[in-house]
Amino acid sequence: MLIAIAADLHDNLANWQIFQDYIKKQGVRTLLFCGDLTDEETLQAICSKFNGKIYLIAGNADNYRPEKISEYPNVRFLGRCGWLEIDGLKIGLIHEMEYRSQLLSEQPKLNYLFYGHTHKPWLTKENRLIIANPGTLGGVFYKACFALLETKTKKLELKILEQLDKG
Repeated sequence: MLIAIAADLHDNLANWQIFQDYIKKQGVRTLLFCGDLTDEETLQAICSKFNGKIYLIAGNADNYRPEKISEYPNVRFLGRCGWLEIDGLKIGLIHEMEYRSQLLSEQPKLNYLFYGHTHKPWLTKENRLIIANPGTLGGVFYKACFALLETKTKKLELKILEQLDKG
């Protein structure tokens, strides 16, 4: 299964549309979002336009009421940190790295840990744990980017929005 990982949209709905069109063409049905969608209008636009499952983490700049999320049956809100299992892979989501120890105490056997906040795309491995920041989908301070994970092959790839094949 191919899943998309994004963070730090900061209300950039133009970038969201490019991203959504691309992942739809790729057959992505699951989105992991690591915080900072930002406001309720953006939350509504994303949750109503993406037909797949969304796992959402709250970011430090998010400005929506968490109770609004219950209006969208395709969204699972994980609060400030949380984890899920997809195709046998344990995947942790946080926005800021300060939640890392809390998450790892809840689920010490993660395969992947995705985070946002810094806007800098990053990929590293610590022992068996792959830690990645998909960068900023909003294009704030860095080029707009996101990540794709193929769960069967475990291939994780960072993608720059302006370099996508839109054909």
